[in-house]
Amino acid sequence: MKTDEPVSGFTATTWTTVATFSGRIALQADVNAHGAVFALVDTVNAVVFEEPLPQPVVWYDDEADEEFAALIVQAESHEADDGQELQVLGLLLADGRTAVAFTEDVEEVSGDDPGWLDLLAADLAPQDDQEEEA
Repeated sequence: MKTDEPVSGFTATTWTTVATFSGRIALQADVNAHGAVFALVDTVNAVVFEEPLPQPVVWYDDEADEEFAALIVQAESHEADDGQELQVLGLLLADGRTAVAFTEDVEEVSGDDPGWLDLLAADLAPQDDQEEEA
């Protein structure tokens, strides 16, 4: 699930300074105030899981069948009614959009990873340049 309402994005030099949400489980009010990416209300035993934030990742978006450079800016573990544990991540994309993903949808990388930096540069390139390269 992606949101298209942009907040401030990031670059290869600014990613370490982006705002994150940690320390407690997010409420809908936090999402409405653009402090958190998501708030889950129909789960139990929710906890924030330890994750250094922001954390660079490659996000594999199955819906778009694309890879994106992203940052984990929120990380929570929730238990569904059927007992299944869900590790849910709030992602920030370079252009400022946000997305919600599961841990299996991302690969953690370092901020100087060449593949992540290449994806980031492509994500930040003007659309006309991307179309010419395709």
